[in-house]
Amino acid sequence: MRKLLLLLACVATFSVATSDDASAVGRKSMTQRWSHNFAMDRPWHGGYYQQNYNQPLAVVVPPTAHMRTNYAWGVSQNTMYPIHHQFGRSAPGIGAAPAGQLRPTPAWPSHTDQFGYYYIRAPW
Repeated sequence: MRKLLLLLACVATFSVATSDDASAVGRKSMTQRWSHNFAMDRPWHGGYYQQNYNQPLAVVVPPTAHMRTNYAWGVSQNTMYPIHHQFGRSAPGIGAAPAGQLRPTPAWPSHTDQFGYYYIRAPW
């Protein structure tokens, strides 16, 4: 009887350990799917353009980078967001939006998104 209970405890432990590994793999693929859907629905840039180029500027980061930090001038307005968009090999050359849809950097910017630099992961 003791051997049977020990065997059942070992089988239960093994099944719990393997189910945790399987769910970790499932979460990773779910995160990738969520990022893909987010990138398909929303633009890669914000509402501001970089003044030297008169369009938003993509800052290409390594593909292992997953989070970005936005700083704001104020009490505890600093935030971290995931980087959803990935620079594709078939991306168009220049131009992010029709003229007139983006705003310039304000005279007194209050947030780092207002400078027109936006992070995008590399394709490799």
